[in-house]
Amino acid sequence: MTTFVLVHGAWHTGAELEPVAAAIRAAGHTVHCPTIAGNRPGDAKTTGLDAAIASIVDYLADNALSDVVLLGHSYGGMVITGVADRAPERIRRLIYWNAFVPNNGESLTDMVPPHFVALFDEIAGARGDGSVILPFPIWREAFINDADLATAQAAYDVLNPHPHATMTDKISLSRDPAAMEIAKSYLFCTEDTAQPQSHGWHPRLSEKLGLFRLVAIPGSHELCFTDPQALAAGILKAGRD
Repeated sequence: MTTFVLVHGAWHTGAELEPVAAAIRAAGHTVHCPTIAGNRPGDAKTTGLDAAIASIVDYLADNALSDVVLLGHSYGGMVITGVADRAPERIRRLIYWNAFVPNNGESLTDMVPPHFVALFDEIAGARGDGSVILPFPIWREAFINDADLATAQAAYDVLNPHPHATMTDKISLSRDPAAMEIAKSYLFCTEDTAQPQSHGWHPRLSEKLGLFRLVAIPGSHELCFTDPQALAAGILKAGRD
């Protein structure tokens, strides 16, 4: 039996990963789906990356978790990289699911195309509370392009505004992911167009892990909504010993 900790991406909470967790639990494993600071109900949307990382470090400690397979989705890759740097003794393997892989001193916005940086800045400025939310047309076409309209709309309706600072803050690491001794996997959904495929997730970001296991499966950036069973199977493959 393996203990998995699934760390969500921007605009999400841990609740959106529960259907995936249920399938992994059915295979006999333990699964935790924490919500990162800044995305919990009532959290300040001025939350920065350091506090976001600390919230998952604290979750592992508060629940006495060790020997875990720690997965991060998208923005969650920023968080799990920081957790691995601060609490490596608790982690057996990292899984990056179409996730950002930062080196020391990089921010999420350093790894996205300029048009997304401009969009996030514009939205955060207009909202005035430090948060960003994607317009539905962008979400529907780029992030959940394998869903019908009803599924896409239902998924969008549960999203929450995301702290912009977690995207612009630069991560502080004692060593880059490639130098970390923890085992690493990259779980790649091949139809993901959340970033242009010419500027995509794999191999551009995955190769920053150094030695890693690659698992490729069909699906969009939001496979947790469109086919949680398939995503769970990919996670089990990526997380196996």
